Amino acid sequence: MTNSISITDFSFQFSGHGHYKVSYTYPSGKTISATINHMPLIDCTKNSDEPKKKDLIDLKNTIKYNN
Repeated sequence: MTNSISITDFSFQFSGHGHYKVSYTYPSGKTISATINHMPLIDCTKNSDEPKKKDLIDLKNTIKYNN
């Protein structure tokens, strides 16, 4: 069984000009978060009507490796 990633797995909190605190919740319930200043990635995910799976995975990996 594969776990699908969705925009609902993320929460976004504005934290200043060009910065968002983004949290990702794993299917197990574990949450990781980081401050992201890569606005093109935020635009492709948070500000998109239907974000691409690739962009969601890129955002998750950015959070994961910014900790």
